[in-house]
Amino acid sequence: MSRRAVLRAGLGVLAGGQVVLGLWVLLLPGLFWKWPWVSHLPPYNEHLLRDFGGASLALAVVLCAAVATMERRLVLTSLVAYLVSSVAHLLFHARHLEPLPAASAAGFMALLGTAVLLPAVLVWLAADGSAFREPDSAGRRPTP
Repeated sequence: MSRRAVLRAGLGVLAGGQVVLGLWVLLLPGLFWKWPWVSHLPPYNEHLLRDFGGASLALAVVLCAAVATMERRLVLTSLVAYLVSSVAHLLFHARHLEPLPAASAAGFMALLGTAVLLPAVLVWLAADGSAFREPDSAGRRPTP
């Protein structure tokens, strides 16, 4: 599989996750709040949750635009934006695990770690620009 295809697939996974999360939080904030990894940090704030859902959908729009265009600056910008959000999320929750059972905390950290690792790998794949160069008539991509 080419770098371009891996980047597109990875961006699609991130975008899809943001669409699902955003719609869930925006449309059903009470149901999202009942998720054990969320409800251990009260108090419930519907306004904050709906804003978070909207922000997740906004990030999904940028990620979807990157998938559709595969334009280097947009791909890198969307991935870095995702990374900023996911690193902040991981750091916050890493300091607030005490109410969770050990197995649940470990699973949560694995999930949040994956949300950092995947876009970081995609940034690495996109960094040299080779995934964005068009192949020549023989199918070869020019070197940077």
